[in-house]
This record gives sequence, C-alpha cells and structure tokens, in this order.
Amino acid sequence: MAIEGGVLARFVQGLADSPEPGSTTVSARNRMRGIVTRVLKDGLMAQVEMQAGRFRIVSLMSREAADELGIEVGCVSVASIKSTHVVIEMPEA
Repeated sequence: MAIEGGVLARFVQGLADSPEPGSTTVSARNRMRGIVTRVLKDGLMAQVEMQAGRFRIVSLMSREAADELGIEVGCVSVASIKSTHVVIEMPEA
C-alpha cells in the first residue's frame, strides 16, 4: 500500500506541531531529538555528536556549557539548529 506524498506531509507536520515533552519555548524551528553518541572535551571546548534518526549532528560548544548541561554519551537531547544558509537537495528518482 502506498501513501500519497501530500497525506504523509500533513501527518508529519502534525507530529512536528506537537510540543516535545518537557520542552521550553524557543525561536529555533529546526529541532531534532536524538541520542548523544560521543563527547570530546579538550581545554575550553567540547565537541558533542548525536544521532537523530539516520542523521549525525555535531555541535561545538564551550566545555563549561557541556559540563553545566550534563551532556554524556547515551543521554537524550534536542538539537536546535538556527542557520542563515540551508541547502535543500532533491534525490534522483
């Protein structure tokens, strides 16, 4: 059974409009929930990697911020992405 693209788009939009449990109100609209898979701390900086579905997200932040948030491998987190440049590609059929 195939699902029409428009029907699927409306369904996932409804999911996106539902607030995340325990979330706060933020201006960023590009939010992805995932699991932290790697944390590298060196000096003043930290690199945090998370897996959100099949997408790998990497964030660079201050070590102090990572420590204050208690980020560690295995914890569930939400990546909020705010960018002035977003490229959208269409896969070949």
